[in-house]
Amino acid sequence: VQLQASGGGLVQAGGSLRLSCTASGRALSTYGLAWFRQAPGKEREFVATIAWVGGSTDYTDSVKGRFVISRDNAKNTLYLQMDSLKPEDTAVYYCAARVYGGSARNVLDYPYWGQGTQVTVSS
Repeated sequence: VQLQASGGGLVQAGGSLRLSCTASGRALSTYGLAWFRQAPGKEREFVATIAWVGGSTDYTDSVKGRFVISRDNAKNTLYLQMDSLKPEDTAVYYCAARVYGGSARNVLDYPYWGQGTQVTVSS
C-alpha cells in the first residue's frame, strides 16, 4: 500500500488543521492506521492510532482532547483533526499502516509510511 499525507501548513497557536492520508494500491479497511510526528532533532513519536476493526483509538497524552483520528474506508483515507494547536505540535506528521493492526504505538510496528506533511504552529 502507498500512503500520501497532506493538509499540513502554517497556523497560529490555538488554530486548527486537518491532515489527510490517502492510500493507493490496497484498501485501507484491513489496516490498523496511525499518525506519528517528528520535530527537528527529535525521534519520531506516536501521536494517535485507530484499529482496523471496531475503530478503537488511542492517543498520546499531549494531544488528548485536542486531536481526533478517524478513517473513511469508503474513501480509503485516514484523517487527523487537530484543534487548539500549540507551538510544541510543530513537526513533520507521518501516517502509517499495519495489516490487521490493533492499537500500536511503536514505530517498528508499522511497515508502511507516507512521506510526511509539515505542520508549523506559530506563537
